[in-house]
Amino acid sequence: MFNKKSKTNNTVNSTPHKSPSVNMISEGTHLKGELNSENDIRIAGNLEGEIHCKSKLIVTSSARIEGDIYSENADISGNIDGAVKISDKLILRQSAKIDGDVYTKTLVVEEGAQINGDCRVGKGAVDKSNAENSGTDPEKAELKAAE
Repeated sequence: MFNKKSKTNNTVNSTPHKSPSVNMISEGTHLKGELNSENDIRIAGNLEGEIHCKSKLIVTSSARIEGDIYSENADISGNIDGAVKISDKLILRQSAKIDGDVYTKTLVVEEGAQINGDCRVGKGAVDKSNAENSGTDPEKAELKAAE
């Protein structure tokens, strides 16, 4: 009765369960440098530098970001000065202001949100922007491959 060891297995349907994790930069915090995360990021403060998020990025209305953003999904209410490259879904809330180019697969924009830059939406928008920045044009590459 007391000698039995209870094993708690952190699996669901024989798949390891990953606890949800959110990295937070609170209002009043100022960060300089590159931010990389496998998990969600919530920013309410100021950040100078690039953001690389392999999950969801949330930028609150009090946040200011100076630098490029690369993420799978994003929900933006604050100010961004830089390119925004989202591989899946980008939501721009009413108070969002982006001074830079936007590349995303899916875009949802609330009335009042601002984009001051080019905006490319569609399945290959982020891939095409990456090719342009690396100096290779995907359309030219397709033509060369066909020859």
